[in-house]
Amino acid sequence: MESGHAVTAIAPVLSAGVGARWESRWALRMASFRLDRSDLGSACLGIATPPSAAASALVGLLSGRIAPGYGSLLVLGYDMTLPAGRAEVARQTGIASRTSRPMPATRIRSLVERAAKRSGQPGDDRFLLVAAILDRLALTAWADVAFGAAPELIARKARLAVACVHEPKLLIIDGLLDHLQPLDRTVLADVIRDLERDTAVVALGADTDALSLVCDGVIEVADGMVIGSRPPEAGARSAAIIDDLPANSMCS
Repeated sequence: MESGHAVTAIAPVLSAGVGARWESRWALRMASFRLDRSDLGSACLGIATPPSAAASALVGLLSGRIAPGYGSLLVLGYDMTLPAGRAEVARQTGIASRTSRPMPATRIRSLVERAAKRSGQPGDDRFLLVAAILDRLALTAWADVAFGAAPELIARKARLAVACVHEPKLLIIDGLLDHLQPLDRTVLADVIRDLERDTAVVALGADTDALSLVCDGVIEVADGMVIGSRPPEAGARSAAIIDDLPANSMCS
């Protein structure tokens, strides 16, 4: 396979006919989709799916935690069928999941600091990165508040800070826009759109309308299959092109 640089500039995620197992059964079957960078920089692909084995398999695949059972998958230009490719993608990916449950008594700043340390950042860099992401997400005033005492919107922004403190090239958002009050959902969508300036985003969730607030295109997944594509609604962002690809269209 050629160097990933040229591929990364075109398609941070390129999947053709991928199948994956989750908890001993086939959770994803013959899935083909792509995320293209827009002319403005990075872009966001929405995947409409309720919490399910398919959603868990997608997060695992795109973050390098599990290997495809069959088919072709490139993420950030790396071949995800290879252990080395999955390891490199895992290093460059952040995951913000609504189902993550940090210790309620842990302060938000400590959560972000621990994430920075796990990513292997040097001490001086960690201090700067933590301060920068807290400021960017308007969390500085909440930094010394226990996670369990924070309002829901702040808790979800804290999950984003944990996922983004190491400046990932790919951000995976899992259910973060679901089950929010309309105003909070709008605020969180604005935050995610700002993060898209620096990183490609794949956002999963059951609320298709919420995904359309931040994503350039939305595909739908049911019973482990990509069953169709859904363009952004009028007024939503429309920079990238999301295509269902035939299984033989993958470039090697």
